[in-house]
Amino acid sequence: MVSEALDIDNMPRGGPDASWLDRRLQTDRLEYLDRDDSDDRKRRVIRALDRGEKRLGQHDLMAGIVLDELRGVPDPRILELGAGHGGLSRAILALHQSARVTVTDIDATSVADIAAGDLGSHPRATVREMDATEIDSPDRSYDLVVFAQSFHHLPPRPAARVFAEGTRVADKLLIIDLPRLPPWRHIVQSPLLLPLALMFPVVHDGYISALRAYSPSALRTLARYADPAIRVEVRRSAFNLRGRWELAVASR
Repeated sequence: MVSEALDIDNMPRGGPDASWLDRRLQTDRLEYLDRDDSDDRKRRVIRALDRGEKRLGQHDLMAGIVLDELRGVPDPRILELGAGHGGLSRAILALHQSARVTVTDIDATSVADIAAGDLGSHPRATVREMDATEIDSPDRSYDLVVFAQSFHHLPPRPAARVFAEGTRVADKLLIIDLPRLPPWRHIVQSPLLLPLALMFPVVHDGYISALRAYSPSALRTLARYADPAIRVEVRRSAFNLRGRWELAVASR
């Protein structure tokens, strides 16, 4: 079995079959979003991400991807993990007039900020603090769990737990994340991005995110490790100049 043979804690972000070079183009360095000693930088990153995603219309694009997975479900129950600023949940509620969304994040400050805004008083939204690796909900509580732009923050073992928990509490787990770049792209981009990463927190986090992104091979391996009964489809979202993501749709 995969769970017995694989050293999950040391699995490369490029997957068990990653090349020598790909294995060296990853990092355990934390983003500001993952640190407890940089609240000001963390808030600046969250605000910058929210502004950028709004300007590019990425919240609506991702909400469309979510709702495409719920075709035929009249009143979908959706759980968003790692919501950050809540932009995706807000877009889902605007696009679907009967969807109910539980908006969650592990960071208490982010949850408090979301609850203090419009989502906190929205009649079809519930705002909660929640750990994506230990979802505090009964089996099949939701039609879909979505984890957008945050899965790469997790090391392999807790990432596998997301597959186990997401497919336990919902009919589908949808992971939307940045694709893992080929090694040559990292090599070309690094001289351009590293100086900016020293000056701008959002570039710092984006650079680290790219090194921590999981490949399709890694995503499939994580799902098998979590439970061989989990089925997962990995694909790219449709080409769009405003954003293109790696999608993993998992179910049992």
